[in-house]
Amino acid sequence: MITQKTIEDTVAELYKEAVIKLPEDIKKSLKKAYNDEEDDIAKLNIETILKNIDIAEKKNIPMCQDTGLPIIFIKLGNIQVENLEQAIRNGVQKATKEIPLRTNVVNPLTRKNTGNNIGNQIPQINVELMEEKAIEITIFPKGFGSENNNQLRMLLPGDGIEGIKEFFKEVIISAGGKPCPPTVIGVGIGGSSDMAMKLAKKALLKSIDEKNPDEQLAQLEEDLLKIANNTNIGPMGLGGKTTCLGVKIEEADTHTAGLPVGICVQCWAARKTTKKITE
Repeated sequence: MITQKTIEDTVAELYKEAVIKLPEDIKKSLKKAYNDEEDDIAKLNIETILKNIDIAEKKNIPMCQDTGLPIIFIKLGNIQVENLEQAIRNGVQKATKEIPLRTNVVNPLTRKNTGNNIGNQIPQINVELMEEKAIEITIFPKGFGSENNNQLRMLLPGDGIEGIKEFFKEVIISAGGKPCPPTVIGVGIGGSSDMAMKLAKKALLKSIDEKNPDEQLAQLEEDLLKIANNTNIGPMGLGGKTTCLGVKIEEADTHTAGLPVGICVQCWAARKTTKKITE
């Protein structure tokens, strides 16, 4: 059995790594964007982001003041885990105190802060089953400068791929510089309305370097990336080639009468960490 203490400690450790150290694929993509940019202001903005990343790692402090809403993805195999939900909640509280994290969690109506980054149904825990005798934990701190720009549209089957592209362009233009570009965008296609948004967020767990195994979706990812970067919104919304670092798509089958599309916007601080635990 995986003990509650093991899960607590793992969540806290992963949270610390996530908010302090940016994944290598994002850093690599930002460095490439710096070299590709021709606009002086765009280069300056990316240079500042890269310096920020470096300082965070050297000083062992969060890279952004918004340390996000605690979102946890769990892949649960054929294994016993002691008090999983409570262990995750305890781990988030531990991370909040020890790192420390900014206390972001509030009641949606009264706006009263919980003070420890846990609350009613928060952290948000997403569970997926797998066959392995293991549990895989992914910490995904989601800042709301980007989250506030997410959108869902219930397209009709006749809208097709061109309808998806048009909706995507509208979202990018509407977001502008608000989500701290260059962004990473997750797109969920299919399922129901809530599933499309969940797929969009799940797509952000992929590496930018990971090629979609579905040729049609791989081409659509490329097309959407071009659409985003052709807006010239640029780093921090001040112009340039690099509005978006990458677009990732997750797809599910859907009802014959619908074409749900969810778009999840992520800022340049595309934070996530994963660890697999076995008995």
